[in-house]
Amino acid sequence: MQLSKKILGIAPSATLALNAKAKEMKAEGIDVLNFAVGEPDFPAPMNIQQAAHQAIDDGAFGYTPASGMPELKQAVATKFQRENNLKYDPAEIVCASGAKPLLYGALVALLEPGDEVIFASPYWVTYIEIIRLADGVPVIVEAKEEDDFEMKAEAIEEKITDKTKVILLNTPSNPTGGVISEQEQRRIAELAEKHDLFIISDEIYDRLVYDGEHFSIATVSDEIKDRTITINGASKTYGITGWRIGYAGMPLELAKSMEGFLSHITGNPNSIAQRAVVEAINGPQDEVAKMKQEFAKRRDVFVDGLNDIEGIICKKPSGAFYVYPNFSKHFTDEIDTSTKMAEHLLTKAHIAGVPGDAFGTNDHIRFSYAASMDQIEECLKRLRENL
Repeated sequence: MQLSKKILGIAPSATLALNAKAKEMKAEGIDVLNFAVGEPDFPAPMNIQQAAHQAIDDGAFGYTPASGMPELKQAVATKFQRENNLKYDPAEIVCASGAKPLLYGALVALLEPGDEVIFASPYWVTYIEIIRLADGVPVIVEAKEEDDFEMKAEAIEEKITDKTKVILLNTPSNPTGGVISEQEQRRIAELAEKHDLFIISDEIYDRLVYDGEHFSIATVSDEIKDRTITINGASKTYGITGWRIGYAGMPLELAKSMEGFLSHITGNPNSIAQRAVVEAINGPQDEVAKMKQEFAKRRDVFVDGLNDIEGIICKKPSGAFYVYPNFSKHFTDEIDTSTKMAEHLLTKAHIAGVPGDAFGTNDHIRFSYAASMDQIEECLKRLRENL
């Protein structure tokens, strides 16, 4: 069978591959500590579960508008105003089956073949593949470890060419948990205005910022808001990753185009999940605050424990729920890449993490601390014994 070059060029997800291997080992009775997948280990708050049950009882089984039901768009507009100081009309809100279709749709809407998209390494594994699928060209700048993995405007400007079309931000970051400061985002906004560029801001972890407050670049000015797509979703905040509800705010013209695109690609998001997310956004937020507080405790224990192990360097992340320790001082002639180190840790210590190779760096391994404190302590113990 002759498949297209485009589809053959897609690299499989290292995150899902490691998770599958860990689950396979667990099925064989091996006590694997799985830190590979990024999803909260807290149950969805009960009011959200009850809203889903009520939607089923109400028979909410039919199609909705492709970009989301009006009640959900209004709730999202309320969320953006309440939590991000962003005023979007519900007509400027687009909801989808997760954040990925929104990211892909935005790139398809903005890019001509060969247009360049600038983003930072370490990067979420999907960015390179989804840019290429949209016929764009990935252009990577380094977010340096010594800068706490913060994407810098100066590094972006060095990469801008006459083919640059989009700056893609991810704050807080997956995989590093790094946050782009308000000051740096304002500098990036100046670049976008100066060079007539669009901004896609992936803010899926905006409710999980531990040091300071989250800042949305679209609040810089009306001019910047008009050239920004702010992408978010319910998955990480409410522990409902499998329900697949993403949402975004954007200029009206783009929102209309995105709705048409989604109507042909995915259709509407799950109707029952939409009803549940209306309750998630409009209902009490106490459980989100408790989850964030617990994540902060786990972060501190994990980072301190990693840095206490000789040869490991781990920056303290300001957001999300990942640590991204540097293992390079433990590399050998046989174990000389992050992939080989991750395989070594999985087979010898029975610890599953995602190698930094998947995120554009070779020295690191990503561990999610969406895991119990006991699991984190056991992970640290096994690392000390197997490095």
